[in-house]
Amino acid sequence: MSRGPRVSWLSLLPVGLLALAGAFAQAAEIYAPQTLDHYFRLEWSKDGRSVNGYVYSSANRHAARMQLVVEGLDGSGKVVTKTLTWIRDVPPNNRAFFETAVPTAASYRVRILSFDWVEDRLDRRKAW
Repeated sequence: MSRGPRVSWLSLLPVGLLALAGAFAQAAEIYAPQTLDHYFRLEWSKDGRSVNGYVYSSANRHAARMQLVVEGLDGSGKVVTKTLTWIRDVPPNNRAFFETAVPTAASYRVRILSFDWVEDRLDRRKAW
C-alpha cells in the first residue's frame, strides 16, 4: 500500500527558521508616535560607549517589556546602526532607567518600538 511522499519535519525546519528570522529582522513600531508622546517621554545621553537614560511615564498603568531602538546617525541624518534594548517594567507615573552599548556614530536617536500594558493586581482590587 503506497502512502505517497513522506515529508520529514526536519526538512521544514529551515523554512520555519527563515520565517522567524524575518519576523525579528523587521521589527517595527506598533504604536503611533502621537500615542507614545501622550504617555511617555525619553531623556537620554551618550556616555562613553553607551547610551543611557530614562523613560518617563505619565500613564496610570504599568508598561512592561518595553523595547527601545537606539539609532546611530551619520552626518546627514541617515540611520547607519540600530541597537535594540529592553526595559522590563515602567511603573505608572514614574520612570525606568536604561543603558545599552552602541557602535560609534555622528549622533543618535532613541525611540520606543513596542511595549505591553499590564494590569496591576492592586488596580484590580480597587475596582471591586
